[in-house]
Amino acid sequence: MRKYLIPGVAAVVLLASGCADMSDTQRRTATGAGVGALAGAVLGSATGGHAGTGAVVGAGVGALGTYIWSQNMERQKREMEQATRGTGIAVSQTQDNQLKLDIPSDISFAVGRADIQPNFAPVLDRFAEGLRAHPETDVRIVGHTDNTGSDAVNDPLSVNRASSTRNYLMNRGVDGRRISVEGMGERQPIATNATAEGRSRNRRVEIFVGERSRG
Repeated sequence: MRKYLIPGVAAVVLLASGCADMSDTQRRTATGAGVGALAGAVLGSATGGHAGTGAVVGAGVGALGTYIWSQNMERQKREMEQATRGTGIAVSQTQDNQLKLDIPSDISFAVGRADIQPNFAPVLDRFAEGLRAHPETDVRIVGHTDNTGSDAVNDPLSVNRASSTRNYLMNRGVDGRRISVEGMGERQPIATNATAEGRSRNRRVEIFVGERSRG
């Protein structure tokens, strides 16, 4: 199968070599297209199809998955940093130009519960205000748990936490069609589950906001 990877690898190399004169947004778009091309080539050869066709399809998928980091996104980031200062919520820009809010369990949800805690509500109120002002953005909410309990408990709990967050935002005027939810259960820990502190960090909700390219 190795020979089928050559077109995809070549596409990635060419895109990388041409990125020197691109803006940050253009570089990320090109990188997404290159990675998509390589994935498409692998998929095409693995399924008995033509690697070239797979690379073209993959390039389209990679490029379509790219968000832009505009002045509006930077403004939302500053606003959320101000709104969450001192709360323990981490606000950052991801590699693919999404705004990320990492909300620990002591802010968002009590142990084993999916209802919004009172100190989480003001943060979501401010967040909803920014989302209403920028309808061109998409929102993805991901719930997580620690490893206490079984998947039969943790998986639906993580989904319910994400859904509760979405419902709160919808009740504050955000279009629910813009918001997707996921539950990861215990499968994506960010700390050890061997300690109470680590388990507390793993019980969290992550919110991602991405602005779609209008080009």
